[in-house]
Amino acid sequence: MIDELRRAGLRGRGGSGFPTATKWRGILNAVAERKFVGCNAAEGEPGTFKDRYLLRKNPFATLEGLAIEIAVLEPEAAYICLKESFKPEIARVEKALYEMRPVMPELRRLELVLGPDEYLYGEEKAMLEVIEGGLPLPRVFPPYIHGLFAGAYGGPGDQLNNPTVVNNAETLAHVPGIIANGAEWFRELGTDESPGTMIFTLSGDVRQPTVVELPLGMTLRRLIYDQAGGPAAGEIKAVFPGVANAVATPVLLDTPLGFDSMKQPGSALGSAGFIVYDETACLARVAYLFSRFLFVESCNQCPPCKTGSRRITELLEKLLLDEADEADLEEIEATTTWVTNGQRCYLASSEALVIASVLA
Repeated sequence: MIDELRRAGLRGRGGSGFPTATKWRGILNAVAERKFVGCNAAEGEPGTFKDRYLLRKNPFATLEGLAIEIAVLEPEAAYICLKESFKPEIARVEKALYEMRPVMPELRRLELVLGPDEYLYGEEKAMLEVIEGGLPLPRVFPPYIHGLFAGAYGGPGDQLNNPTVVNNAETLAHVPGIIANGAEWFRELGTDESPGTMIFTLSGDVRQPTVVELPLGMTLRRLIYDQAGGPAAGEIKAVFPGVANAVATPVLLDTPLGFDSMKQPGSALGSAGFIVYDETACLARVAYLFSRFLFVESCNQCPPCKTGSRRITELLEKLLLDEADEADLEEIEATTTWVTNGQRCYLASSEALVIASVLA
């Protein structure tokens, strides 16, 4: 089954685009007494609504993907994590589990974990803390090295503790179709480097905000105009792939939507949640709102967010109040170059990418 996922080229739909087969095989081959599986459905990226839409419409696909993963990896336990505020999605998942468990014994090892509304609950290392009953505070080591219920951090020779694989809800929803129909069936849509379909969220200054599943490989321009009716006023000024990636300027609108193709010109596909801004938008205000979101949602465990993101937000607020000068702009630019130093999670990198791309 893992070989079939590898041939299909299934890549993570949570934002990283990491090959799913590589994740699974790493856990399968790990020499460890205890292994765990997690499904990340704690969606919190601004401008993204794909996982919630999927679980409302078809929770069976994700749960069947989890059942297959459990059968392949044979973990001690598995967890599907949603925010406790996701009432419609929780109801759908609970009902689906009630119907599926009698005929899918693998799902009897699955536990539904309801967590807080914090953005960081969707960060995989912080998610492990919540599963263990703690706060969403990212760990130092990634889950495949130091997983669930592993206790205190070991030394360099003792770091393979309870390896845990975490997959996005949409990623798992693709697994049953690939296993049932084969890798070539999955590759009939999409591109060589980004096969299959993906659920896109379009919001912001568009005529018709929408959530739609389409093949990868189309251009961002076609996606916005064909599915969302185009910009609300005038031309497109900027498109943000959530708050974790560099802004896509109008020159990138004809770039094919793919995990690698979007990175080449300097942006990213992310989790396919696109926030569109038209000619009426003030990008300085957009930058401030994104920076403030990342600072407010940070855990403040490490200096990058505690000092760097805070300072960038403060200076952008000065800019909006017409109180900033050239030195403030230079400080913002300089801070984006070191704000990632010592980070535990990706929030500081998001700050650097988004703000630096707007300044450029």
